[in-house]
Formats: sequence, C-alpha cells, structure tokens
Amino acid sequence: MKIKYDTKKKFVEQVFLLEILKGLKLTLKRLFSKSVTVQYPKEKKPLFPGFRGKHALIRNPLTQEAKCVACMRCASVCPARCISIRYSVDEKTRARKVESYDIDALRCIFCGYCEEACPVNAIVLTEDYEYSDYTREPFRFDMERLLKNWDEFLEKNNIEPDNYLNPFLRPRGLPTGELPAGKRIKVPDEWTYEGQVVWRNGKAVSAKEAASE
Repeated sequence: MKIKYDTKKKFVEQVFLLEILKGLKLTLKRLFSKSVTVQYPKEKKPLFPGFRGKHALIRNPLTQEAKCVACMRCASVCPARCISIRYSVDEKTRARKVESYDIDALRCIFCGYCEEACPVNAIVLTEDYEYSDYTREPFRFDMERLLKNWDEFLEKNNIEPDNYLNPFLRPRGLPTGELPAGKRIKVPDEWTYEGQVVWRNGKAVSAKEAASE
C-alpha cells in the first residue's frame, strides 16, 4: 500500500505558514476571552456538593468518640485497601469496639465508597482540600488524627455537626425504608426518592410514580 502526499498543499502550507496562522488565531481568540483561572489562595472556586477531600471520622454527639461500629464494610469495599481497622468484642454483649482505625491517604483514590457503605455515617471525605506536606507520615491518619480532622473541618467552616450534609452520607434516589437507620437523615426534597424526577412520554414524573407504572 502506497501513501500519496499532496505535495502542492504541503508546499502552500510551508510558504504561507498556515499552521502557524491557525495557532495565532487560536491565541488571539483566547487572549480576549474571560479568564478561567483564579488568584489562589486569595480567590477560591466554590466546591460542588460531594467533593471528596481530607478524611475524617465523625464524632458521636453523645460519647464524643468515633461513631464507627467496626462493621468492616468500609475496609471491605475499599478498592485501594488503604483502610485498616482493629477491634475487640465484649464477651457479654458481643458488641464490637474499635481499637484502631488507620487510613493511608496516599493510597486512597477518593472514590467515596467507604462513606457510602458505612451504615452509621462514621467516615466522611470532607470538603477540605488544603493539606500538603513534604513527607509521607502526615498522610497516615490514625483514629485520633481522623477525629481531629473532623473537629478542624467544622471549626474552619463554621459548621454545626447536626447540620452537615454530604451526598455520600445520604445517597440520592433511594426509598428511606431501604436505608440503614444511620443514613435516614433529613435532606432536601430533591434528594429523596419521591423527589427524583424522570421523563415519561415527554413529561416529568416522580420516580415513585414511574416505578409503579
């Protein structure tokens, strides 16, 4: 198979520098368009709901300890295997108690599976993204550090823990009865199963109505 080149076209492009003119055209077009960059850290872009940043363990409002019940769902579902949990079992009640909870943030791929799988909303990827260091050690979070991350996140953003809402803590579009008790938290109407909208024959109907058809 022979490949034929259009020598005349190639000659014209070389003489009139057509490729360079195309590049200059694009440059001039972008030169007078609105800038998409921000002057960080003085300027910051708003974060979308569900942004996944620094890990934290949410405190139980009654005990002020981690809400984790050592069900191991987060560690089991984690594709990066960055979560390590150790627990003990009470001989009388057979209840589990978390002894250690460790996350290697450098291995994490920030998929959010851990907080989505947690039945009691104990683990969360906060909207805090401003953390960096020169060594690996600060990114290995133990239980004490994870609880501190939660406290710092609330204080930094002036958030009341009872009012904090993350899309992964309450998955959208699921009937409340199908959720674990720990995830049955108050959410906007559009987050509920009844509030989900689908299209049927060119008309918007609720997901509940569509399921009953």
